[in-house]
Amino acid sequence: MILAGDIGGTNVRLALFEDRGDHLETLAEQSFLTHAYAGLEEIVALFLDRQGHKKVDQASFGVAGPVIDGQVHATNLPWLIEASTLQSALDLMDVGLINDLEANAYGIALLRPSDLVVVNAGVPGATGNAAIISAGTGLGEAGLYWDGHRHRPFATEGGHTDFAPAGELQVELLQYLTAEYGRVSWERVLSGPGLYNLYRFLRDTGRGKESAATQQQLRQAEDLPSVIGRSALSGNDPLSEQALDLFVALYGAEAGNLALKIMARGGLYVGGGIAPKIVAKLRTPAFLQAFVAKGRLQPLLEAMPLSIILNDRTALLGAARYALLAGEQP
Repeated sequence: MILAGDIGGTNVRLALFEDRGDHLETLAEQSFLTHAYAGLEEIVALFLDRQGHKKVDQASFGVAGPVIDGQVHATNLPWLIEASTLQSALDLMDVGLINDLEANAYGIALLRPSDLVVVNAGVPGATGNAAIISAGTGLGEAGLYWDGHRHRPFATEGGHTDFAPAGELQVELLQYLTAEYGRVSWERVLSGPGLYNLYRFLRDTGRGKESAATQQQLRQAEDLPSVIGRSALSGNDPLSEQALDLFVALYGAEAGNLALKIMARGGLYVGGGIAPKIVAKLRTPAFLQAFVAKGRLQPLLEAMPLSIILNDRTALLGAARYALLAGEQP
């Protein structure tokens, strides 16, 4: 039995899987709000207690943050997660601890065609490296190295690289956010909080008027980015819609940057919690145009497959798959 976890800045999702050879069968699954618990060990113990203290044979967790020497200080959580502590708690010789986007990358191999929305077909039968970018509570990026037989995922912290503006509007955005944060990463504009940053920028620089309805919702809401997203998709709030349009253009641009850095001829995948909610926007020409707008290398980007992942269990499946593959030699 495999215990797998997807640990993000907002939620922890745990599941028990059984390897059936041709697929992973889910035996139990539950989500927890991260801020309600002191650490991952507490959540794992509670989950297994609810399942009748089931003994697990393998365990792996994808965590939002850089994993170094078997431990990770979660980027958007006040937690230190250590593989050794989890090994003791679960009475296992080894526990997999990987970056959450690396877990997403492992999960791609288990997706079905219905789990994907193709934005750009690219060259039929293309092989080579691939990459995944995921905006949610933060911005994650990972690569998949093609070894000639299969993809081998690896983590990056590309979401924390410096934001590079294109055009006067984005230059002003950089100046606006620099005044507040000092340094501006891509995560500052491509994430849930990033969407709210874009909205504030457009509002505060006089590029649109905040509607009374949105203003009221923002006063009452805890999840401010969700208010902006819903208002934008409703078609009744021009300022929110303008913020989401800017978000989509920036998302396409950074997806293209990642595709170039990884040389993702095998495909670029857009994952995370935001993409499935704004699929209609990501399928507009603006997203693909920003993705391929790389000057002389535009033909290279146009040949790359580009897909949106709809399955929100991809990281969870990937963590389980990593546990299965952990014993393999390179």
